[in-house]
Amino acid sequence: MTGNDELILDLLTSRGFISDKQAEEVRQRAEEKNVSAVEALTELHHMAEDQVMTILASEYGMDTFDLSDYKIPPEAIKAVPADVARQYRVVPVMDNDGTVVVAMADPTDLETLDALRYILKTDVEGVIAPKKQIEQALNLYYGTVEQTVDTLLNEMTEAAVDISEVTASEGLLPTTGTDTPDDAPIIRLVSLIILEAFRKRASDIHLEPLEKRFRIRYRIDGLLNEVDNPPKYLQNNILSRVKIMSGMDISEHRVPQDGRIQITAMGRDLDLRVSDIPATHGESIVMRILDKTSVMLGIPELGFFADDTQTIERIITMPDGLFLVTGPTGSGKTTSLYAFLHKLNQPTHKIITVEDPVEYEIPGINQVMVNTAVGLTFAAALRSMLRQAPNIIMVGEIRDLETGDIAINAALTGHLVFSTLHTNDAPSAITRLIDMGVKPFLVASAVKAIMAQRLVRRVCKACAEPVAAKPDELFALGLPDDYFKDAKLLCGKGCNECNRGYRGRLGIYEIFLLEESILALIYEGVSAGVIRRQARASGMRTLREDGLRKAGAGITTLEEVIRVTAADQYEVNQEA
Repeated sequence: MTGNDELILDLLTSRGFISDKQAEEVRQRAEEKNVSAVEALTELHHMAEDQVMTILASEYGMDTFDLSDYKIPPEAIKAVPADVARQYRVVPVMDNDGTVVVAMADPTDLETLDALRYILKTDVEGVIAPKKQIEQALNLYYGTVEQTVDTLLNEMTEAAVDISEVTASEGLLPTTGTDTPDDAPIIRLVSLIILEAFRKRASDIHLEPLEKRFRIRYRIDGLLNEVDNPPKYLQNNILSRVKIMSGMDISEHRVPQDGRIQITAMGRDLDLRVSDIPATHGESIVMRILDKTSVMLGIPELGFFADDTQTIERIITMPDGLFLVTGPTGSGKTTSLYAFLHKLNQPTHKIITVEDPVEYEIPGINQVMVNTAVGLTFAAALRSMLRQAPNIIMVGEIRDLETGDIAINAALTGHLVFSTLHTNDAPSAITRLIDMGVKPFLVASAVKAIMAQRLVRRVCKACAEPVAAKPDELFALGLPDDYFKDAKLLCGKGCNECNRGYRGRLGIYEIFLLEESILALIYEGVSAGVIRRQARASGMRTLREDGLRKAGAGITTLEEVIRVTAADQYEVNQEA
């Protein structure tokens, strides 16, 4: 409930219209159904709506207004634009010499009157009318939700998007047995939001309720881009539709929920992993688009140069040992691991994975999803997997000592084990395992290689043009002026094929092989900095150095390399 709802209940209890017990019942009903206090009062039959309106009008010095048989003058309708009227749920009833009188359902919402005065640049006064009458008047004078959605769809589809692709009948989005004709406009709108995200190669769709507007953003090539936003008054309709589609409890608004949507768009099977959390101005929903074809990549397609490809292929064909991939969330670790497994997925190999959750299903591989509610943790699943006689194991993440110990022991007993850690660089993974409690001699014996990675945006091939390195970029990179004299630096100028000069992403990598000199340092228990210096002396290429190679080849830009390797540069400076 809002603060205004509490004010109304306090007023009614203090005047003796309802008891404290009835007020508590109203609070519970309002929270459960996500309705206002007045709506909850009438649903529980504690008070009639017109009775509440009369009391509130008297308390706040406002008049009540009956809209049922009232014909609103055209000049009043012109005084308040449709989007403003719908956003603030008010109906203008008259325009008296520059003072606009609006009907509203909540007389305690004085902020709405102040906002209207600011937006309309005129004096605004309020009268009270039942909520149902206001909704009917909004549809009568400003058009229905369906008309508004149709207008929005037409605005969003100016770029040659066939609106026939955005119909529930084509099965883009699942419908339910409780859908009514009134739901069709919102179904079409949500369909288009998802379809447009897929067309623009977005990885995430963010639905974010803000104070005065409802924001939609797509994450494209790792960066968020705001798109045309629906009117604020459609916020609850859109969020409810997404919750229904993803199997969430539509009546629950107080705790986070997770769900999943499976759809077919433009001939492609997509999974949408949906996360919902309560926020200040409504529920914030993020839909992560999981395109099954995006992970079926070959190793060269990840962005490896030929020399690194050979190194990786040598590592993943080892008979046993632990291969770790490190990096922050969103750095492409899962995609890399799936590419390695796809390469190794042969009838002669038994491959088992344990993941949280299983984001993509790979034919021929046994995939287990963590379920902590029934005790199926990473460690429990991994322990059971070893009894399945696998050749290759993938553990989604080593999070604790128990999982780390089992993974290490599996690597020491003839299994090839892949896993991830959240560390900034490759050498730090060694000290991270030891800090967890894994014995240094076990780490040295089991770990064969570690790869740190980041994702940078690719220069769009359609609009790429040669550029020279900027002085500020060279300064930020600590490079001499002639460093790129023989390089092929490119930058996209922006076109219809890309997003501000970039299209797609690739990885930059730091591949760390544990040689004899490194093993000796691990036994000694030295710091990550000492291990890193020895790794570089042995030929390890840092993330920034790999990025510079790819910028010099015209694959990405210096701006991108600087953006994603700031932490790497800090490490280099510390070593100097």
